Amino acid sequence: MSVKRYYCPVEVTVDLIGGKWKPVILAHLKEGVRRYGELRRLMPDTSEKMLVQQLRELESDGLVRRTVFLSVPPRVEYDLTDEGWSLVPVLTALYEWGEQRGARAGLVIEAP
Repeated sequence: MSVKRYYCPVEVTVDLIGGKWKPVILAHLKEGVRRYGELRRLMPDTSEKMLVQQLRELESDGLVRRTVFLSVPPRVEYDLTDEGWSLVPVLTALYEWGEQRGARAGLVIEAP
């Protein structure tokens, strides 16, 4: 088994949180523990299949923790691991830049 090579530290970050939805999921989880249904409501433009896939990958990469409660009906919660919390400054920078860019470009950022 060969070890993946990186040629820039940004590659490491993008490898873990690249794509459209992973940073959005992480940004929502930095606000606190979320149930699956909450994430679905906060991200109305993503499909159920995509959200499940992205959550599984984030969990596999050690950034998100999935907790299943044995209740009826079953309850599942997601939150950031310590490694996920280490991304908060990055997520905050992305959020703030997006706000500023939206203001400069006259973009509407709607709350779900």
